[in-house]
Amino acid sequence: MTSQAIDPDSRAATSAEHALLRRIDLTTLRLFIAICEEQNLTRAANREGIAASAVSKRMNDFELAFGVTLFKRLAKGMALTPAGEALLHHARLTLLNVEKIAAELSEYAQGVRGHVRMLANLSAIVQFLPEDLSGFFAEHKLLKVDLQERASGQVVRGIEEGAAEIGICSGEADARSLETFHYRYDHLVVVMRADHPLAMRESLPFVDTLDFDQIGLHTASSIYLRSQYAATQADKPLRLRINVPGFDAVCRMVQANMGIGLMPDRAFEVVGKGMGLHAVPLGDDWAERELRIVVRARDHLSRPSHLVLDHLLAAEGRT
Repeated sequence: MTSQAIDPDSRAATSAEHALLRRIDLTTLRLFIAICEEQNLTRAANREGIAASAVSKRMNDFELAFGVTLFKRLAKGMALTPAGEALLHHARLTLLNVEKIAAELSEYAQGVRGHVRMLANLSAIVQFLPEDLSGFFAEHKLLKVDLQERASGQVVRGIEEGAAEIGICSGEADARSLETFHYRYDHLVVVMRADHPLAMRESLPFVDTLDFDQIGLHTASSIYLRSQYAATQADKPLRLRINVPGFDAVCRMVQANMGIGLMPDRAFEVVGKGMGLHAVPLGDDWAERELRIVVRARDHLSRPSHLVLDHLLAAEGRT
């Protein structure tokens, strides 16, 4: 039996690769993601509770170790280079997998056997998911769901990047390469005070609302983006008084006589009706909306995520 000689150059290359890999630690990846999300090193350092100088040194050492530049330093923040974009994708997947390991081991110790991460837009969270997930937990008491609210476009991006396995977004959102499924329908209404000049109408075309002050959702929301587009198509300005983060805030601003607002019908039933407000159905075709479920690939979902997906797909038939 002959022994095979080991190439010294190959051994040296392997040793160098291992040395580089040891420089990729979870703290550095977490700080890198924070900088990407905050687009500012100081804000990222404050968020993570680490001195800005220490964060800067970690990033500089990381760039030197790998011979790449991750950020373009701009006058008002930091932008990612192509190498930074690649690292962001892998960093998020890495931290997600680490979180899954920690969560699953912890939950096994506590008797909880499964963990599903979900992203959903505000409409789905307020209107449908409370009852749907309540029914799911009644059937699967040993599973846990981590649900985060995101705008529809950010839901798609989060699923693509591995931040969660299941997402729910507006049907108008570009799902790109994701697998999509129908979830629910809703209809937009115009929310106003009972003494508003439009309150006696049975239905309203959006163009008729443009003569009045408006309360808008946050600028990334599909409802706000669609209303902006409709105003542009009507060649009239949107008289926006304020942007707010949620449907409850829309209703409070309307209640304070700051304007009128758009929201889904079931969200109004949950949030606005008890405030003594009035809702008139929006008459435009785009007021009838679909919510869709998005996943990277149904066949690659974990067993707990499969259970959640199957439950949500059957939810409309149970109501």
